[in-house]
Amino acid sequence: MAGDELRATKHFRACNLCEAICGLAIEVRGREILAIRGDRDDPFSRGHVCPKAVALQDLHNDPDRLRQPLRREDGAWRTVSWEEALDDAARRIRSVQDRHGRDAVAVYLGNPTVHSWGALLFAPALIRCLQPAATFSATSVDQLPHHVAALLMFGHKLLLPVPDIDRTRHLLMLGANPLVSNGSMMTAPGVGRRLAELRARGGTLVVVDPRRTETAAQADRHHFIRPGTDALLLAALLRTILDEKLARPGRLAAWCDGLDELPGLLADFEPRRVAAATGIPAEDIVAMARSFAAAPAAVCYGRMGVSTQSFGSLCQWLINLLNLVTGNLDRPGGAMFTAPAVDLVARTGAGRLGGRRSRTRGLPAFGGELPVAALAEEILGEGPGRIRALITVAGNPVLSTPNGPALERALESLELLVAVDPYLNETTRHADLVLPPTSALERDQYDLVFNLLAVRNVARYSPALFEPGPEQRHDWQILEGLRCRLDRGTVGERWRRWLSARLGPRRLLDLGLRSGPYGSGLRPFGRGLDLAALGRAPHGLDLGPLEPCLPGRLRTHDQRIAAAPAPLVADLPRLERALEELPPEGSLTLIGRRHLRSNNSWMHNSARLMGGRERCVLLMNPTDAARLGLAAGSRVAVVSRVGRIEVPLEPSDEVMPGVVSLPHGWGHHRPGTRLTVAEAHAGASANDLTDEQAVDPVCGNAVLNGVPVRVEAVADARAVSPGRTSRR
Repeated sequence: MAGDELRATKHFRACNLCEAICGLAIEVRGREILAIRGDRDDPFSRGHVCPKAVALQDLHNDPDRLRQPLRREDGAWRTVSWEEALDDAARRIRSVQDRHGRDAVAVYLGNPTVHSWGALLFAPALIRCLQPAATFSATSVDQLPHHVAALLMFGHKLLLPVPDIDRTRHLLMLGANPLVSNGSMMTAPGVGRRLAELRARGGTLVVVDPRRTETAAQADRHHFIRPGTDALLLAALLRTILDEKLARPGRLAAWCDGLDELPGLLADFEPRRVAAATGIPAEDIVAMARSFAAAPAAVCYGRMGVSTQSFGSLCQWLINLLNLVTGNLDRPGGAMFTAPAVDLVARTGAGRLGGRRSRTRGLPAFGGELPVAALAEEILGEGPGRIRALITVAGNPVLSTPNGPALERALESLELLVAVDPYLNETTRHADLVLPPTSALERDQYDLVFNLLAVRNVARYSPALFEPGPEQRHDWQILEGLRCRLDRGTVGERWRRWLSARLGPRRLLDLGLRSGPYGSGLRPFGRGLDLAALGRAPHGLDLGPLEPCLPGRLRTHDQRIAAAPAPLVADLPRLERALEELPPEGSLTLIGRRHLRSNNSWMHNSARLMGGRERCVLLMNPTDAARLGLAAGSRVAVVSRVGRIEVPLEPSDEVMPGVVSLPHGWGHHRPGTRLTVAEAHAGASANDLTDEQAVDPVCGNAVLNGVPVRVEAVADARAVSPGRTSRR
């Protein structure tokens, strides 16, 4: 036995730290990780790996990672057993609901939830059991406009067009930086190689962004654009294509309603009018439209920069329209739909926009969730339905949602905060109970969501690398433990939930694979894909390229594409008014950015990733720095309507004049956390500046890009602690 424990073995799995789901080859001896490399035999990632993957071992071995539940007692943390922690959490949640009603308890689901199939499968049962009026998630600071456009046009929130990057000849990219993000709402490991292959086959890459990003630097053409004006550009591109009779919707024209309305709807957005607002010359807009329409296969793709702005929903609608009217929707090389092995479109509800609104500001719900920009006010606002208890799952909204200081004040006012999280971070430090799940390497993995967004149909099942300790619990076990203790449903509902728990994630996955498009069905010896077959393919399975699937895959009531959905058409007058709302001379707007060695706030406790030069710095165009008398390396104050932070300045022509840029996910200076490495690289939170009152009115998605700010010198930099934040 001792000899076996000392023998090195190699295991294959997918990385779960970002959307790229790259295949990994991990060499292990006992419980020691010897090496993590890219899996060259993975048919999807083909050996690609980024620096984050190597840090999986840092997260697994992190001495700051919690392994047993913590309960706050008299201001101090005490370790308690799982039974005691879950019993106490359920008792206190039920007490809040008994005294204040069901609406007094809310749930927040963080971004890492979608990286864990156990949490994805079992969080909905807990939410249904609680029946809260308010559920929130990171969706409304990230990709909600994608889902809104998908629902209104195609009939389901998860019918999300994906760029067929491997076959396109012309890629128009707005507000995206996949060379750093590894793709977002576009699962495409090895994006650098894929873009090089695009160029090698004679294709063209055009990037539109207020910053010359790492991806823009590799593009054939890069256009600076004023933050928040992408919808104007897209409307002008569409108008040009329609005016010049370049529209070729092809076979999908017979399945569309509203195409004939577009010329009238877009009449106000001629390139000459749009040029002044966007900062892109009219002749460049016309040339952009013509080259896109003329390409043998083209696709327009927009991501965070266009989603997290005031016109995010319009942007995603207009992107879909641009692909549709040029015949590039649902065709190879264009924007296509996946056929994942577990089909979430067939197995989940379509979603709904509106129907319920937040009680304080009247922001619309989507798919049962309220916009997270309303979370603080729903806690602090007096009256019926006030949130008095919150359950957070894998989230750090203090750093990831707008106006973090306001949310901190709200969290402090709660009667109860229960956090399912492996760390005491900037949010969970306010908790009464912290319930830590196992690490990524201690649980099985199947990518339910990211296979839905992949640029090629693939599937991969990764068994756990290590057995968890006896005092550890998986996230789904924690959620199910709470659900069992809180369940007040009918006998039938409780029986169905009990059966789901008895089956567990693996059997539920097996059922999903069997009933999917490649599945073996429910026959015991049926041919096709099931969990056993997937388990025999340790490097994953290539299920083929994306294929045209419309109109069959549409989920609209009449199985037709709605090219002019009423809620989006109704927002066009607001966009037209933006043509006249030019920013004042000398004003500055803030945009975000990310780094290859970082992924939101939850990767900042890895010393391996945090090494090197300081990354939480403010980028400013040199002409603006000179105008304001600010020197490189000096400490500056960035001030918005809601807050003020202090950071080092780095003049850079990467950003256009009038724009400044900060990375997101920093701000680790708050007391009471246990993040040793992150605290040593505290930085400052960009979301101490973003404004919870600024949202996309169509869906309530937060505006994180294009935030009006001013920048000024710090009078006495020596008196300033790193990342210091003040409330205003």
